[in-house]
Amino acid sequence: MNKKLRRLMQPNLALFFVVMALFCAAAVALQEYILAVAEGCATLLLLGCYQWLSVRRRRALADYVQATSEMLQHTSDGEMPFPVALVKLNDNELVWYNRAFAELTHVRERMSAQSLSEVIPGLSADFLAAGKQEAAAELRFEGRRYRVSGTVMPDADPKSGVMLGMLYLLDLTDLLLVRDEYIRSRPIVSIVLVDNYDELTNNMPDVSISALNAQLNSRISEWADSFGGMLRKLERNRFLLLFEAKDLARMADGKFSLLESVRSVTSPTGIPATVSIGIGKDGVDFREDYDFAALSIEMALSRGGDQAVIKDRYDFTFFGGRTKQTERRTKVKSRVMASSLSELITQSSRVFIMGHKMADLDALGAAAGVACLCRKKGKKANIVMDPDANACGQLLAQLQPLAEYHDLFLTGQEALLAADPKSLLVVVDTNRPDQVECKPLLESIRRIVVIDHHRRAADYIDQAVLNMHEPFASSASELVTELLQYAVDATDILPQEAAALLAGIVLDTKNFGVRTSSRTFEAAAFLRRIGADTVAVKKLFQNDLSATVARYRIIQNARLYRGSIAIAALDYTVTRTLAAQAADELLNISGIDTSFVLYPQDGVTYISARSLGDANVQVILEPLGGGGNAATAGAQVKNHTVQQTLDELLQSINKFYES
Repeated sequence: MNKKLRRLMQPNLALFFVVMALFCAAAVALQEYILAVAEGCATLLLLGCYQWLSVRRRRALADYVQATSEMLQHTSDGEMPFPVALVKLNDNELVWYNRAFAELTHVRERMSAQSLSEVIPGLSADFLAAGKQEAAAELRFEGRRYRVSGTVMPDADPKSGVMLGMLYLLDLTDLLLVRDEYIRSRPIVSIVLVDNYDELTNNMPDVSISALNAQLNSRISEWADSFGGMLRKLERNRFLLLFEAKDLARMADGKFSLLESVRSVTSPTGIPATVSIGIGKDGVDFREDYDFAALSIEMALSRGGDQAVIKDRYDFTFFGGRTKQTERRTKVKSRVMASSLSELITQSSRVFIMGHKMADLDALGAAAGVACLCRKKGKKANIVMDPDANACGQLLAQLQPLAEYHDLFLTGQEALLAADPKSLLVVVDTNRPDQVECKPLLESIRRIVVIDHHRRAADYIDQAVLNMHEPFASSASELVTELLQYAVDATDILPQEAAALLAGIVLDTKNFGVRTSSRTFEAAAFLRRIGADTVAVKKLFQNDLSATVARYRIIQNARLYRGSIAIAALDYTVTRTLAAQAADELLNISGIDTSFVLYPQDGVTYISARSLGDANVQVILEPLGGGGNAATAGAQVKNHTVQQTLDELLQSINKFYES
């Protein structure tokens, strides 16, 4: 320690004084005695000052080290129980260390300075210089794990320019091993659900159902046993699985192979079985983990099923969900929802109806249908939308002159001023808080109803008192049409409202070409019977010549990717409607089953995506913050250029096909 302190506080200035002595000798040799005396006096004076300052610094350092040593010795019965080292903070030079540090590192005294990283690779005192008392990462050295902490020595002599820090290495290997084992063995609660069980067993005799159950049980049991989990059957199609956290990574690495293996089980009619897996983790107890698992199952089903969803304390993680969705809806639910929504409207002082930003025909059509229901119940209703920023200008122009729609449209700010504690907010055609027309209105109203057909995203509106979320429906207008059939008389619906609802269905089904079911055609037939004018609906989709030319200009910019994917990355701004129409038009080209159109606007890159094939554009755009459904999706990427967004899109497409 004394040698180290001497080197630190007394830098080697011998050469300096030797040179000064030589100058004195030279002056004597040249018979310059006065100069020689002056140089000698100056040399002696500098030597005296240097010695005096060195004594002060050495004493201050010795006092600090002595005080620290006495404190450690007092707390450890005379011997420091852990490695301690004193270092210079400006260059991490090792100044002093105790016996425990020497035994740990096998360091030896030497004349040249030693760097801390030379003694223990990876160890640095930079965290002390940054004002922190503990290193961010643990230190691993010779098979042991240490927590590194320290203190900065008070600078007794500010002019010295030397800052010292004391490092303490606490061996926490045994404790950390116990902690890691605790984390690895934390229980994970999972719910496995055969989500199309009713469809599989429809009209099957009991013997066939028993055989099907045996196959399903065998597949699920084999998968659970491969992870050492405890599996219990709760219901005919629901299983509870408990396993340890260390096996979750293996499940994810295997891409939850149960999703694929269970499809080998088919019904006599050839329908393959599909399962959804909901996993809850990081809860404070089993009950909270089970609640997380239940939320995960609900999320999986709301996104079409056939996927695994992990819910922790903060977020959702999704796996799978690539297969085409099959319809699993009942008219019973629509009837119950119609009754519940009617009751909520009756109990409210007034109703606000709001869609997503840049409202399209589906959002406005669904909103008009809900406004009709409010009118039937005798409640004041207002549709919240921006009259300038929307994609349904022609339909809006047809509705505004109607007497029933006088003063019905409000902006978000006007709605905020008019809302009261008994107001009801009905959100249509979106389930994401960040995409609604006016987010402050969503946050200020307590009672919220959501009517949407898009696959649920992780940041969905979770405070809804009534949630009619049907990812198997073609459009929000279809859902609202079904509600109206049970809640109002046909004569209560205006012909213009029927046309608006039909326009919403036509828009999202691409003129009944995609995402249609028997329910879709039933809703369209009902609207046609009550007065929807199909010619008027078709006129809503007409474009002028300039828009048509602009659409084909976008198509000219498209390039093929992976053989069947058309991507048009524009360096100029277009309207949202034009980009969507171009994406639809690209699918009319032979050999193209997926299309993406990217364009910039106000510092944001917008993406409009469409699919006719196996590509699930909603899953592809999710990593970019997008949403939608398997056939139609979109995204808004902020603070990214079109080229940067295109690079991320290509990575997401590759990941989708390679996973």
